[in-house]
Amino acid sequence: MAFDSFSDWLAMGRHGVYVWTAWGVSLGLLALCVLLVRSEIRTVRRDLRRRIRRAAATNGGGQG
Repeated sequence: MAFDSFSDWLAMGRHGVYVWTAWGVSLGLLALCVLLVRSEIRTVRRDLRRRIRRAAATNGGGQG
């Protein structure tokens, strides 16, 4: 489908509101997923570091 101008393309034949809202919601959810995964990775890494330090302290510096 060809459009005569950029504003016609944005309007999408009067369906632009629905099209761009769907795109916005989709991109927003994808961004939220990325942020939540990064946060979870940070939490897991912090927990693992704490466990390693605790195990090293319990084992006398890892010698035992």
